[in-house]
Amino acid sequence: MAKAKQKKQKGFFTYIKWFWILFGSGILFAILIFLLAAWGAFGEMPTFEHLENPQTNLATELISSDGETLGKYFLDDNRTWLDYKNLPENLVNALIATEDARYYNHAGIDARGTLRAFAFLGTKGGASTISQQLARQLFVGRKAQDWRRYLQKVKEWVIATRLERNYTKEEIIAMYFNIYDFGNNADGIRSAARVYFGKEPMELRTEEAAMLVGMFKNSSFYNPRPHRNPVGTRNRRNVVLSQMAKYEYISEKQKDSLQALELNLNYSPELHNEGLATYFRMYMQRWLNGWAKDNPKPDGEKYNIYLDGLKVYTTVDSRMQKNAEEAVREHMKNLQAEFFHQNTPKRNPTAPFLDLTKGAIDTIMRRAMKQSEMWRNLSRMGKSEKEIEEIFHQKKGMTVFDWNSDSFDKDTIMTPMDSIRYYKTFLRTAMMSMEPQTGHVKAWVGGVDYKHFQYDQVFQGTRQAGSTFKPFVYAAAIDQLRYSPCDSLPDNQYCIEPLKHGNMEAWCPKNSDGKYSGKNLTLKNALANSVNTVTAQLIDKVGPGSVVNIAKNMGITREILEVPAIALGVPEVNVYEMVGAFGTYANQGVYVKPVMVTRIEDKNGTVLYEYVPETKDVLSKDVAYAMVNLMEGVTQGGSGTRLRHTFAKNQSVYKDIITGYPYELTNPIAGKTGTTQNQSDGWFMGMVPNLVTGVWVGGENRAVHFKSILYGQGASMALPIWGLYMKKNYENEELGVSKDAFEEPEDLSINVDCTKILQDLQDDLDTEDDMEDVGF
Repeated sequence: MAKAKQKKQKGFFTYIKWFWILFGSGILFAILIFLLAAWGAFGEMPTFEHLENPQTNLATELISSDGETLGKYFLDDNRTWLDYKNLPENLVNALIATEDARYYNHAGIDARGTLRAFAFLGTKGGASTISQQLARQLFVGRKAQDWRRYLQKVKEWVIATRLERNYTKEEIIAMYFNIYDFGNNADGIRSAARVYFGKEPMELRTEEAAMLVGMFKNSSFYNPRPHRNPVGTRNRRNVVLSQMAKYEYISEKQKDSLQALELNLNYSPELHNEGLATYFRMYMQRWLNGWAKDNPKPDGEKYNIYLDGLKVYTTVDSRMQKNAEEAVREHMKNLQAEFFHQNTPKRNPTAPFLDLTKGAIDTIMRRAMKQSEMWRNLSRMGKSEKEIEEIFHQKKGMTVFDWNSDSFDKDTIMTPMDSIRYYKTFLRTAMMSMEPQTGHVKAWVGGVDYKHFQYDQVFQGTRQAGSTFKPFVYAAAIDQLRYSPCDSLPDNQYCIEPLKHGNMEAWCPKNSDGKYSGKNLTLKNALANSVNTVTAQLIDKVGPGSVVNIAKNMGITREILEVPAIALGVPEVNVYEMVGAFGTYANQGVYVKPVMVTRIEDKNGTVLYEYVPETKDVLSKDVAYAMVNLMEGVTQGGSGTRLRHTFAKNQSVYKDIITGYPYELTNPIAGKTGTTQNQSDGWFMGMVPNLVTGVWVGGENRAVHFKSILYGQGASMALPIWGLYMKKNYENEELGVSKDAFEEPEDLSINVDCTKILQDLQDDLDTEDDMEDVGF
């Protein structure tokens, strides 16, 4: 008995011994596995430095002056980093309830969840914590298959525990939200909130937060877009809401009401060629690449605007930009409709061109064909010129611009050659708005639709200035000859003799209507009505060189020939430079170079660039104010008077001939319209004390224009955009656009009050006809 008992005890101790041996071996084996994983035996592991600074591609963000995101630059990852403090509570609660209920009670590995996963072979939920899932996204990659999955899991455990040592729980959650790809160029939670709901994460409602958290399971499968899986996405969202109720983040009643809601998407894709300020964003892309080239990192490496997560603080106001784009589209749609009406094949067999022979039109079309991207691509493919031309005359399906479509797209079938002619029928436009005291550009519209017309007319496009160039002539005359707006010159034919100012023959400009009134006109009246004969006399007195010098000092950089004809606006300029130049008048004679960027920061908030204003004293305060007073006459009794019109039924004289919109602007406005030969270009430069805005409208080719001056003048083509834009600005008082009078300098030495002259003349003049001769 004793021996049997002794033998039984020995066997029991043997079992115990082997149990502890096996248990210890298991522990040692597990430790060994973890050590091997940590040493990289199962694949490369992240270094300490990598854990401290995980490499994440971040998009560069353009931020408006009022704090809105205008757009981003990215290649594959449209990601903007958010700190934990910028994540709403309902979003964090939804994540924890769904993915890791004991998140705050473990150090990277959930022991209970792991044992449950082993016991039930994963049928009752996986064991991956938020930290492990982050480890997989950052350093491990996609889920492995077969036995390699277990090795991958070990790597995740090791990295998860390291992450927990290096980061707080809040930082890990923030990283988790920022890293994930939600599809449709929505990388990270901020992009996801903007793309799927058109709002910032802090504005997400509970059901919206639940939908985005539900996408963590599989953003490709649980995608809410109509052509993907909206039903599955809604079901998945409701699972998240159930989890939130289970862990008491929301009540059962709230859960039931939220689960009944539709997804209610506001899908707003963040694409490079769509959205707000597209032309400005493309200009800034070129500007930033140039800046990055000239301003390397401390280690000599260049900044990458697509990966380095720069924050670019711009001067553009998103509200004013929206107003500008709306004004452009409202007017241009109506103007284009009238242009199409006047250029039907019956009315104009050479439409859209005017006054051109068939040979000249063929030359334009052939040049456009050879300058197209399609021609360049086919040439690179080794196609001969003959083969390429044949392709250009073969019909194919394509999407073209159409004003009558909500998306401005129309699917059609036509030859590439026909599409070139089709696009030439559309009038183009450019608009820029700037604060003259600071040079801050507030709005930038380079065309009607960037997706279809990618040439930026604000900066890239140069066209003849027409009568908007005349203020440079008047400024030279007032500056050098001390003329005042009340001085007068005769409206008679005036010729500048041959060889004078470099002329080869006499130059005798005519007025736009070909007539001369024979009356004496004040400078204010002459500029208001763009009287060419008076402008010719002024440039003859001061010389073209003086005019060119003033224009150059006011920011016009292009070459200008020093000939008298520049007085009528033959120099080619762009809207960007003209707005900067006119800002000099509103800023008391000080030119401030237009600025678009005030500051650039890296992803850590370190300031990399700060703008330093570029200014130049060009005119005295007196001369600048006299010029403003002169240009106020344009809107008081000249070509810009329609800005003052009040709409009255059955009184078409008070109704804009194109848009039919009343402007009813009563505040002081200075401006100048401009129209070039054959109505090829229409301009309007308009100013109030703290905002200068320039608008140009014309065809891609100068042979594309209105036949009649009624529609082809600057007052009809460009001014309505300015009027609509300013009306929208004034409707929002927060923008602070001035309605005040322009500031008059103290001890003004130039007489701008013409009423005294009128009173003095009253005693000397015999008839009303004599009174008219002074141009009042």
